[in-house]
Amino acid sequence: MYRGRTLSLSFPPFTYWIKRIIIACVAVYFLQVVLGAVAPSAAGYLFSFGALIPAAVLHGWIWQVVTYSFLHAGVMHVLINMLMLWMFGAQEEMDWGPKKFLEFYLFCIVGAALTTIAIAYSPIRGVSPGTATIGASGGVYGVLMAFGMLYGDREIFMFPLPFMMKAKYMVAIMILLVIIATFQPSQGGIANFAHLGGLFFGFIYVKFMPSRGLSYGATERYFSLRNAYYRWKRRRAARKFEVYMRQHNRSVSFDEHGNYIPPDELEKKNGGSKSGWVN
Repeated sequence: MYRGRTLSLSFPPFTYWIKRIIIACVAVYFLQVVLGAVAPSAAGYLFSFGALIPAAVLHGWIWQVVTYSFLHAGVMHVLINMLMLWMFGAQEEMDWGPKKFLEFYLFCIVGAALTTIAIAYSPIRGVSPGTATIGASGGVYGVLMAFGMLYGDREIFMFPLPFMMKAKYMVAIMILLVIIATFQPSQGGIANFAHLGGLFFGFIYVKFMPSRGLSYGATERYFSLRNAYYRWKRRRAARKFEVYMRQHNRSVSFDEHGNYIPPDELEKKNGGSKSGWVN
């Protein structure tokens, strides 16, 4: 019992994309280990090809803004990232659906990469465009930020510590620790800016993106603009046709939407009826 409530320790389900992201990251790490043991040169090529290296990205290796998230530096690195992704991301995917969750995760991954690239070319001491960054931490910290914003009052059992804490306080503490570590070169250097980038882009997505997701909002916007363009073309064609018919001593009428109004309907609208034809 905890403050009069029964506690139950259970694990979240392996949702569609959580399971696939974890399998992909573990498989790539296993490949890193095997290549490092049997073909070190191939392991080095895999690292330089997939890790986020700002100078390489600006020279066309743009896939690195995503692939870096599948590489990890050690067992604990991949284990902690995947555990946190599973524990906090599963709830978000269940509520959002697989499509929106994948969009959100990639949004945070790419956002963290862009933050790292921007910092690499800044005058901050200790950073360099040639420094490689690896790991899914940017996406994981975005997931944590979203969890704290959406489920802030949900209490989390801080295993192995014998107490519970609200999610919003846990996320706030982690943000503070990341900020402190970011300016301690011995604690990760430029890689910690990716954590901050993930937190920031996770906040931006939850706070400002359309409720059904960025891709859905972009699609709706596209069709809205396309339909507005077609309506404008129809009205323009109607006006040109009216001018053409007047030049031939004939009269035709169109409504404000560019729809043709037959003469009998026009007479009803002007005299015999209080309402005309409606599209």
